[in-house]
Amino acid sequence: MKVTQEKLPASQIGLEIEITPEITQQTYEQVIKNLSSTVNIPGFRKGKVPRQILLQRLGVSRVKAAALEELIQDGIQQAVKQEDIQAIGQPQLRSSFEDLINNYEPGKPLTFSAAVDVEPEITLNQYTGLQAQAEEIKYDPAQVDNVLEKERQQMATLIPVEGRTAQIGDVAVVDFQGVIAKAEGDDPDAEPTPIPGGDATDFQVELQEDKFIPGFVTGIVGMNPGETKEISAQFPDPYVNQELAGKPALFTVTLKELKEKELPELDDDFAQEVSDFETLEELRKSLEDRYQKEAEDKTKTNKQEALLAELLKHVDVDLPGTLIEQEVDAMLTQTAMRLAQQGLDVRKLFTQDIIPQLRERSRPEAIERIKRSLALREIGKRESLVVTPEELQARVTELLEQYADEDIDEEKLSSMVENELLSDKILNWLLDNSSVELVPEGTLSAQEEPADEATAPETEASSSEATAESAVEG
Repeated sequence: MKVTQEKLPASQIGLEIEITPEITQQTYEQVIKNLSSTVNIPGFRKGKVPRQILLQRLGVSRVKAAALEELIQDGIQQAVKQEDIQAIGQPQLRSSFEDLINNYEPGKPLTFSAAVDVEPEITLNQYTGLQAQAEEIKYDPAQVDNVLEKERQQMATLIPVEGRTAQIGDVAVVDFQGVIAKAEGDDPDAEPTPIPGGDATDFQVELQEDKFIPGFVTGIVGMNPGETKEISAQFPDPYVNQELAGKPALFTVTLKELKEKELPELDDDFAQEVSDFETLEELRKSLEDRYQKEAEDKTKTNKQEALLAELLKHVDVDLPGTLIEQEVDAMLTQTAMRLAQQGLDVRKLFTQDIIPQLRERSRPEAIERIKRSLALREIGKRESLVVTPEELQARVTELLEQYADEDIDEEKLSSMVENELLSDKILNWLLDNSSVELVPEGTLSAQEEPADEATAPETEASSSEATAESAVEG
């Protein structure tokens, strides 16, 4: 079989394949034989249909098409093997199938063109001495106080209040009914439109403004138990229910009971109640260490992300469509799994109408992720960075002990951990051989738009815990 190669864009190799006359004849005859034994034609037993009758009933074009399908499929497979091409994905026929049918004559040579995707060649114009800016995340001692205060609020005891009006911080028990407030020009005699789900009995609400739509809590403040009052409020825009977004509302509210929170003291007893520590000092120290490490980890991640963004400016690579589509598949699968873990019905979110849009919107991110992965892999090769068996085994053992109660696929876990450790090693090498200027938090991100939930996959360097969870069987 004669094969001529041609380098094509998007990391494809074009193949011009010439099938010998003997093969074109043999395949054609074999197809006729197979059809004769499977096709039902009245008056003839299977396998006994005369050749001319078979061709007349089925049509020569149909028989040729069946033979061509086999010739093309077998021809591409043999050409890839003969030329020792490391193909990825499914090959593509470049010739017109209709033209091939018209030109195909059994017993004569058949020439057609195909294309196969191959691993892309990457060019790193620079990967040392990179310069970038990254936001420095600093530890805020207020985080510890906020956590402790939140725990105090959750452990609070509600005490009935008498002899005063409602105030911010109280817990109110109310009955309420809500309607859409009439606007200018509305019929004054028309019945107001009830708010869907806008009524409740014995509803307990904490009097903090962010606990309800704007105006509702403020209206309750100053009320006495037993009092009924009409309160004007405003649905925010945007709002979960778009039909209510931005609309004014009117609530008839009856304050039935008023309670105030009695908070526990911040002492050693409190620390023992909410944690495994014996003293409040130990609990504070643990929280301080935790948030300091989080700040350091976030700063390091910011530095890595900044370097990767700078690195991509010096990368030249022509990506094949197969790799892009595979990465898009992976991204959407990650998003679907995350949404399912949050209790959402993925089938309602990923409909046949929306999936093509999600795929298209995911492509830029998929391309960036592939370029990052290829660039890191190339740096690892050039600098001979590898994960030692000891490093791999130590981390795998640690995760297996951590998830001892789970059914873990150790082979899958080992592969994923090795990739993660290698990525970390390469990123650390980049940090050691580049310069990153730290700037105050918010300096660079102020102009960035938030990522769309449907197209915001996990970062490439996922945590070891996520790695282990991904290796859980079933």
